[in-house]
Order: sequence, then structure tokens, then C-alpha cells
Amino acid sequence: MIRSMTVCLGEAAIEVGKLAFEARGQRKSASFVYTESWLKNPDRFALSPDLPLVSGYQFRAKKNMDVSQSAFFGCFADTEPDGWGRMVIQRDYAKQRKESGDSPTLAGHLDDFDFLLWVNDFSRMGALRLRDDQGVYQRASGGKRETPPLIALPQLLSASKAVEENRETARDLAILRGNGTSLGGLRPKCAILDTDGSLAIGKFPSVQDTRSIVHGEVLALNLATAAGIDAARARVVDSEGVPVAVISRFDRADGKRLMYLSARSLLQAEPAEQYTYVDIADAIRRVSSRASRDLRELWRRMVFNILINNVDDHLNNHGFLHHAHDQWTLAPAFDLNPFPDKARSLKTWISEDAGDDASLAAAIAVAPLFGLTKGAEAQVLAEVKAAISDWKSLARSLGMTTADIDRFTPAFDGGAC
Repeated sequence: MIRSMTVCLGEAAIEVGKLAFEARGQRKSASFVYTESWLKNPDRFALSPDLPLVSGYQFRAKKNMDVSQSAFFGCFADTEPDGWGRMVIQRDYAKQRKESGDSPTLAGHLDDFDFLLWVNDFSRMGALRLRDDQGVYQRASGGKRETPPLIALPQLLSASKAVEENRETARDLAILRGNGTSLGGLRPKCAILDTDGSLAIGKFPSVQDTRSIVHGEVLALNLATAAGIDAARARVVDSEGVPVAVISRFDRADGKRLMYLSARSLLQAEPAEQYTYVDIADAIRRVSSRASRDLRELWRRMVFNILINNVDDHLNNHGFLHHAHDQWTLAPAFDLNPFPDKARSLKTWISEDAGDDASLAAAIAVAPLFGLTKGAEAQVLAEVKAAISDWKSLARSLGMTTADIDRFTPAFDGGAC
């Protein structure tokens, strides 16, 4: 059976096309067609590099059963729930089936399209929105009201812990329902409304943590800002003695939804292939409206990741925001984490020659490809090192314990390699 949704853009819900999905056994395929009105719109742009602005249907087939490969075009894949979101959806769906007595109105399993539609419309990443034939945006039965406020953190923490411990109730799942995000793997999290009503992500401790990952991420994001990096705003909020990272959503601004693409989607990267910061730089030169600035910013982020031993810098953790027509600019840095227990390496290599070697020498060697002269790269490196050198003081101000500071120290040691 072929299922479809009208694709709209932003708060104004401008119709841009129709997305369809079909699953036949192991074979899964998606198709998309732009509306003629969008193709004639003076502000038109291609939603994704794999969806050029042409008339007629465009197709994508999932080539294998690799879970890292999406069945959808890049722009839609970037709005799918992450590992945590998928787990919550699966648990929620299974409990609904059980409580309904395996009602025939509920299918026996969820497919890729179900997961895509399960995400709350209000908190869906980026500017794309999916609307059914009845005019209902998916998933939006309660709109903004479905996104829990900051005051609900105790309930959210309790619910996420219950999910991790396989003892969740229908009430636990109801508060988490649809509010998983596209940013960040299997760690517990939920879209929330901050005190000023803006959209944010609440990231919670995991029952498996041996150090305060929450403090570590907020520390890294604040250090990045101090190092001159455009990074997502983050703070630690105490919820009845439990630390929660509250991170502002950079794809929302002045009441608008901003179109977002991951670096993976922009580069049309295949899961089995290795990519580099030099590849991202090449893409920036092609599409950025402020290429010189973005290139220098990317190099600054690269050396920052080396110095804090952020080994999780894969292509989904780099992103771009739409600027105008087919131009994109580097999105604020996010998902920055020091890894004191990991060997120094990079998921996104510096260059093909460097491999996964996370060394400043390798970064300096490619600095000219990012528009940096010898004097300029030395200044950037000095600024980043200066900001990071005072990391313990910032860690204490965020409420990190002495024991946790000791646990994180190896991530910041040896960074001058």
C-alpha cells in the first residue's frame, strides 16, 4: 500500500510537494514531487541535494537492511526520530496494542513512514511539516501543548528512567510521546518548552552513566562559546537534585522554523564511506552564502574537538541552516562531548591523508584549505586553547563535583598533541 503526505514549509505551511512511501516485504521506497506553485515561487529552493528542483516524481529506494541508511531523501531523514525516540515510539505502540487487545485498527508493526509521522509537528527538526488529506499536521493532536514545559522535568526524568529500566507505564510513555528528537542517538531526552516559551531539548542522565554526561555536554558547549565558536546555548537545570541539560533549539528563531540539513544529507554521504572535514569544507565553498566565515568556523570547531577529545563528531553532528534559494550556512555547533575514556580519534577525519589521527599537526597542515594563513591559524588555535585552559573553573560553576572533574580530566590532557 502506498501512503502519502503533503509536505509544507514553515509556520506559514507553504505547500512544497507530496511525499509517498511504499513497503513491500523487505523493499522500501519513497517518492517525492514538487508542487508547480513551489517550482514557480521566487523563493524556491531544493529541499535537499537529492531532490533537485524539477517537475515530476523523484524516487529513492532503500538499498539494504542497514539501519543506518534511511528510506527517505536527506531532508526527511534529518527529521526522523533518533535511537531514543524510536525506542519510545516502539514501546508506546506495543503498549497501545496490548491495552487495545491487539485491535485490528493497529497494524502489527511500525514501518519507516510510521516513525517519520510519529514525531510531534511542533518540535519536528527544521522547517518541514507533514499534513494528511484531512489537513492534520503529523503528529499534532495537541500542537504546542503536547510539548512539556520545563516545570515537568521531574515527570520526564521519572518517565525516561522507567523506559531505560523496562518498567514504563502508559502514563510514562504519554508524556514522552512524539517528543523525541533527531539529534543525539540513544541517550534519554525530550523536547521541552523553556521558561520563555522557546523550544529546547532536555537531556537527562542515563542509568548507565559512570560520569555526569549532562555536565560534560553543557561544559563543552559553553567552552565552545568562550572559544569563539557559534554554539547552541546550554545550561544545567537542577530538577529535585538531578542535573538536566537544557539546550536551546537553533532551528527556531523569531517565531520561525528554519530549514535544516545535516552534513550527511548535504554531502549525500553513504553510510559505508568515510568523509572528512575537507569534504565539508568543499561543500561550504559550493553552497554557503558566507563561505569564508564558515570555513574558518569549521576549522575552529575541528581543533576544539581535538582539544576536548570529542570523538563523536560524525556527519549527523554537523549541520546547516537554509539562508536563501540554494544557499546554506553552518548551523551552530551541537552535541559536543568530552570523552575521557576514548582514544584520541575523529569520526569525521581531518583529511584522507590524516585518517582518524586527531592531532593538531594534521589540523594545521590543512588550515590553508579553510582559508587560514599561518598567522591566522596560530591565532585561532591560541584562542581555543586559552578558552579550554580554564575548563575546571567553568565546570565548578556549572555544579560539577570534584570527582566528576577528575573523571573528565583525561579528555583535556594531551590536547596539545
